[in-house]
Order: sequence, then structure tokens, then C-alpha cells
Amino acid sequence: MGGAAALEKLVPVLLAFGGGVLLARRKVVPAEASKAFSDYAFLFAVPCYLFGNIYASDLAALFDRRAIGGYAAAAAVAVAVVAVAAVARGLREPREVALRVMAGVQVNTAYFAVPVFITVFGTAAPIFPILLFQVCVLSLVVIALMELGRAGPGGGRGRRLSRAVGASLVTPLVLACNAGILLNLLSVRVPAVVLDGAAFVGDSASPVALFALGLHLGGVGLHLRGTTREEVALIGFKCLVFPLLTWVVCGLFFGVRGDWLAYLVLIAAMPTPQNLFIFAQRYDVGVDLSAAVVIKTSLVSLLLLPLWLQTVAT
Repeated sequence: MGGAAALEKLVPVLLAFGGGVLLARRKVVPAEASKAFSDYAFLFAVPCYLFGNIYASDLAALFDRRAIGGYAAAAAVAVAVVAVAAVARGLREPREVALRVMAGVQVNTAYFAVPVFITVFGTAAPIFPILLFQVCVLSLVVIALMELGRAGPGGGRGRRLSRAVGASLVTPLVLACNAGILLNLLSVRVPAVVLDGAAFVGDSASPVALFALGLHLGGVGLHLRGTTREEVALIGFKCLVFPLLTWVVCGLFFGVRGDWLAYLVLIAAMPTPQNLFIFAQRYDVGVDLSAAVVIKTSLVSLLLLPLWLQTVAT
């Protein structure tokens, strides 16, 4: 029942994505335009969404230190596993490794987990601490690696790393998150018109990102029979290994029990976010791989959702 209700909530997601595929296939909108749409989402719409939601949240009520610490530990182990596996396959370019880390560890919180949590638990509040962790920690690591591997002026490794970290700290995504946290903690009153404007723009983040993904895949095509071994490995890790790892680390090593353990396992079972595709286009790395992983993990996560719901409820 939970899975069927979640499917109903995800109809708008399928509509936005399917519209992009259809328009690209019919050549009404060129597939190359997906870059402009994804840049809009990455540079403007997603930051507006994050700022408004983080600023308006009750941060103290949302954070369970043991639960968030357990999830962070599980994510750290997962990052190490994916990174080591990528290097073992012969990948040395930082952007290539970072892309695979993001594909295997980051989850679609805002656009997939929210409707599922509202349907199952009646609230999406437990998602926001994980969203903050992703944006302020995991995304920071990924962006730093992406910037480190980006073509640019020369210099030593230390200088390049310093430039990469500096560049990652001033991206709209990170700035919006930190601004929302800071203004929230300082109880600074942000004018309602600003929050309304951020909400208006932020509401477009999900459909625009999905539409961009649909445009891209409508142009290049998606063939399930052509799924590579690497895609299978990333999909399996994201949809099965990471949730199980989260269950073990949080439950056995951090003593997380009850609702919070169910929340964390379900969050980990969510698919790879559309932001992977946006990052891939932004930094010109693995665009086709990212698009395939986003869509295929979404399909697999949807199929496994009833199983996870039944498992965490026991």
C-alpha cells in the first residue's frame, strides 16, 4: 500500500521527465538545450529551494546526533568503498572518481524521498538533516574533487587543491545552504517577499532538472539491454548495499533504534539524485553514465520500495 501511494505521488516526476523525452524525440526542443536547463537548476533554482527550506526549519528539533552520526559514518564507509573500487578499475581523474562517489552514495532527498515520507510517515522532516549533510559535506567533497580535476591554470597540487576547495565553498549550492543555516541560527528576520520569491523559484528546481534529464535521454536514448557492468555495480551498490550498510552501521555500531533507524534506511534506499546529471553536465564528465544511473536507480528504487517499507516496519 505504501508503495502504491508513493507511485501516485511520483506521477509529476514521471510527467516532467517524460515531457523532456517526448519533446527531444520529436525534435520540438533540441536535446542540446538540456545544458541550459540544468545550469538554471544548478546555479539558481536548487539554491533557492535549499535556502528557503533550511531557513524555515526548526534545526534543533530535526537533529538526532546519534542518528545523523551513524548515517555520516555509513556514508563515509560507502564513499571509501566506491572510491577504492573506481581507482582499482584504473580511474585516476578526480572528476571521474567524484562522479561515481556521488552516484553510489548521494540520495534523491528533495524530489523522491519527500513524497515517499509524506505518504508513509505523514512528514518529511527527518529528511532535512540528511539533506543538510549531503549539501554541506558530501557535495562539498564532490565539488572540490570536480574543481580539482577541471581544466585550468597550472600550479602545484597544494595550490590546485586550495583553489578547488575555495571554488567549492562559493558555489551557489553551498552558499545557499550555509546562508540558510546561519540566518536560522541567528534568528535574522528575512522579509516574507524574499522567502516567497525563493519558494517560487525553488519550486521549479525539480521539474526543470527532470525535464533537462528527459531532454538529454530523449536525444541519446536509453537501452536497458545495453546496461554496462559499471552501471549494474553502481545501481546495485546504491539500491541494495548502501541501505544495508546504513542499517548495520546505524543499528549495530551507533545503537539507533525505532523510527530513526527506519528513516535512515529508507533515505539510503532512495535513488541517485538528478543533481548527478547536473554536476556531470556542469563539469563535462560522464554525462551519459550519470543520466543512465539516475533513471535506472529511480526505477529499481521504485520496484524495491515496497520491500524496504515492509522490512523497516518489522
